[in-house]
Amino acid sequence: MIEELKKIAGEAAAERVKDGMLVGLGTGSTVKYTILKLGQMVSEGMDIVAVPTSRDTERLARDCGIKLTTLEEVDMLDLTIDGADEVDSNLNLIKGGGGALLREKMVAYYSRYEIIVVDERKISHTLGSFALPVEIVKFGARRTMRRLSEFGCSPALRGGEKPFITDNGNYIVDCKFESITEPEKLSTTLNNVPGVVENGLFIGLAKEVYVGTKNGVKILKSRE
Repeated sequence: MIEELKKIAGEAAAERVKDGMLVGLGTGSTVKYTILKLGQMVSEGMDIVAVPTSRDTERLARDCGIKLTTLEEVDMLDLTIDGADEVDSNLNLIKGGGGALLREKMVAYYSRYEIIVVDERKISHTLGSFALPVEIVKFGARRTMRRLSEFGCSPALRGGEKPFITDNGNYIVDCKFESITEPEKLSTTLNNVPGVVENGLFIGLAKEVYVGTKNGVKILKSRE
């Protein structure tokens, strides 16, 4: 049932992509359905060029026949479609469950419009039910984690004794907070720690969220 909710959200967002667009392609189990749908649309004659946010997305998009480029080769993307691990009532996000948060945030930043696709389980009033991923460099990683714990979270190195390595060659620390009531402030605080590359709080980037529900797709829109 959950896969069906992901599928209807992902496919509905794909319909927002128009011929000639430069498109950012996110990473994850819901946006996968967006990419598969876009591949079908391309096979039927639509012409788009996409920037993938991870190696996994790059492989899937290539398999689907979608033309790809890099962030360096474009000025601004027309639209990015991505997933999220949690969405609050202001459309702030926690992302990074798939380990691609840095590239995802860069692509979102250079997009004119971002749409997020999720199933209904991912909607929260306040962020914090999902552990916040923070990408850190390997050097001094344990020291960085101790510093992160001072901000009121329980940090855990993803992968433990066999750490998960991002596409950028870094670690991910999953930081469990009881709740995140000031996400913008927390994001700035975390990114000011030497050794932190980027965190999974996406503030003010999502313009719409397509939510797969048992009653169809619900669209949440930014108040900005």
